[in-house]
Amino acid sequence: MAVRGSGSEWKKGISMRKNSIKNTRINGEVQKELSVIIQNEIKDPRIAPMTSVVAVEVAPDLKTCKAYISVLGNEEAAQNTLAGLKSAEGYIRRQLARTVNLRNTPEIRFILDQSIEYGVTMTKLIDDVLKTERRDEGEHEQDAEA
Repeated sequence: MAVRGSGSEWKKGISMRKNSIKNTRINGEVQKELSVIIQNEIKDPRIAPMTSVVAVEVAPDLKTCKAYISVLGNEEAAQNTLAGLKSAEGYIRRQLARTVNLRNTPEIRFILDQSIEYGVTMTKLIDDVLKTERRDEGEHEQDAEA
């Protein structure tokens, strides 16, 4: 519960809600800056060139942050990228503190997000099924003509 003091200033006791407009804005800003830092500033060879920040969830108290990372490549590239990001976590956090003006700079946890890879796999499977159906329909039409 928030406590009002003199005038309109708010005292301690306020916490930002998880899905508030402010939290959503902070998530977007942190995601954008993390993407820039990972793509342009980190020189670790373990980090794959096609690494993207899919989503970011900053805790309402601004102490922690989950960064969902997608890596285009095989499983080994994804694991190497996670290891490289974890070793550069301190540097990334310092750069984030310089570019994003927050009361606290969150501690970042990198999590591998495979939803894009899953979507590509599902699309490929659907395409294969459609090709098979078309081929089967073509064979049925030829049988009917004969």
